Amino acid sequence: MAHLTGAERARYVQGMFSRIARRYDLMNRLMTAGQDVRWRREVVRRAEIPARGRTLDLGAGTGDLAREIQRQYPDSYPVAADFTLEMMRVGKNHPASSTLDWSAADALHLPFPAGIFDAVVSGFLLRNVIDVPKALDEQFRVLQPGGRVVVLDTTRPTKNVFSPLINFHLHVLIPLLGRMITGAGEAYTYLPESTEAFLQAEQLAAFLSQAGFKEVGFHRLMFGTVAIHWGRK
Repeated sequence: MAHLTGAERARYVQGMFSRIARRYDLMNRLMTAGQDVRWRREVVRRAEIPARGRTLDLGAGTGDLAREIQRQYPDSYPVAADFTLEMMRVGKNHPASSTLDWSAADALHLPFPAGIFDAVVSGFLLRNVIDVPKALDEQFRVLQPGGRVVVLDTTRPTKNVFSPLINFHLHVLIPLLGRMITGAGEAYTYLPESTEAFLQAEQLAAFLSQAGFKEVGFHRLMFGTVAIHWGRK
């Protein structure tokens, strides 16, 4: 599945997330042993959202990051945007989502004017888009000068002493959990495939710089399989 390209891949990703939407949050907690909650807190903290700031949670899925923004910055205005309607439907039913703004949006063609957001954050979005530079260009466009971008995503792991454990987790445990919890095992075969096919952390940092972001940095998490990147317009 990770070998698909262009519109074919976009359709596959959209359909896949529609199928697993109801169990998506549960699977995230299980796959990361609950660490994804802590990672999202760090993403929002690094966004440095100003008072009454407007933030775009791009590829919001069920809105976990947008709700974390509301928790840390109660006076802010997060917009949760995704191109999979079923994920947003599930997110809207969350009891803490009643005050969230939701928007259907393609990460490559954002339906927002330039310079409207104080920060743009995303969680596990970029490995699924068909054109990473274009997606970053769009995020740069909709940010105000001085605005922050913060990206949480998988990253291609480098070989190290933990490689056997990482391979077992990616290729055995995650697909098994996916079949048991969601009944959509192929979706959780796509996850490790797309992780291993995605950019290394240094490569994504280079793309952020090429898009025009300054003060670019990153750090790796979970034995080097996940990274948080950041930059400023």
